[in-house]
Amino acid sequence: DNMAAATIRTRKYMRNVLMNRRQMCVDVIHPGRANVSKAELKEQMATMHKVQDPNTIILFNFRTAFGGGKSTGFALIYDTVDDAKRFEPSYRLVRAGLAEAVQTSRKQIKESKNRGKKVRGTGRRVARHKAAKAAKGD
Repeated sequence: DNMAAATIRTRKYMRNVLMNRRQMCVDVIHPGRANVSKAELKEQMATMHKVQDPNTIILFNFRTAFGGGKSTGFALIYDTVDDAKRFEPSYRLVRAGLAEAVQTSRKQIKESKNRGKKVRGTGRRVARHKAAKAAKGD
């Protein structure tokens, strides 16, 4: 019985004017279910908060309470998708499908890190940048 009803409650609601978003804690009560998918929560949040574009809703950090039946996490609702792209960390944008993951091999990352380590002092940032560029060129 996977479609047992899940209740959403929000608390600590706050309008963050500087970042053009609404932010809140989300409590999900889901007795008889292991957990609720973020896609499903996103749909319910969209209807609850009258959001036109569900892409502006970012859900993260959900933890299921010991014994199950209740999960708690965070929700951010941006005013526009552009605001979300501007303020969200890139890994969350990738999860939400708003950005493409950068593909680099583990070896490339390590090589550029070690090239950056060879320089001391003020030229360090520049050297790291050059190392990263060189790694991209490989």
